[in-house]
Amino acid sequence: MQPILIKIDPRRYNYIFARINSSTIKESIDFLETVWKEYQFDQPFEFTFLVDDINRIYRRVENFAAVARYGTFFAIFIACLGLFGLASFTVEKRTKEIGIRKILGATVPGLVRLIGKEFLTLVLLANIIAWPVAYYAIKVWLQNFAYRTSIEFWTFLVAAGLAFLIALLTVSYQAIKSALANPIESLRYE
Repeated sequence: MQPILIKIDPRRYNYIFARINSSTIKESIDFLETVWKEYQFDQPFEFTFLVDDINRIYRRVENFAAVARYGTFFAIFIACLGLFGLASFTVEKRTKEIGIRKILGATVPGLVRLIGKEFLTLVLLANIIAWPVAYYAIKVWLQNFAYRTSIEFWTFLVAAGLAFLIALLTVSYQAIKSALANPIESLRYE
């Protein structure tokens, strides 16, 4: 927190903060209004509760968090659709190769690993690019707060783990479907 200087200028009373007992709110407000009118300030007596003002300020942060949550969900959904389409395209392109490998004795887990390895390498590369950008963005965003939390390394590891899991689940469907297909069907037209 930065040091602060409070100067009271009797000619410029815009706000007066008063701490009141929660059991006597009505009486306290009536008393403050009486005192306000007694000194004949130029402005009419209006009051708000500090907790409401603070909640109004933090509502912006909550709204930003909600938008970020929905944006993240849609970004992940669109990325999964793209990954699913890319996996479908790759499996379709490599159907003959998968059929030949299966005839030569490849197992279903081995074929899934073969197809999934390419995509997991792309996810690893995306994480390597995204980590510094995310760290910088979080650091800049946290500068807006007086009290900050530290940015832990494990959060990036958890995010990477979730990205790998989502990519694996998205790609594995196409890979398993292709690995379980009859190899004769894929080689029939050759």
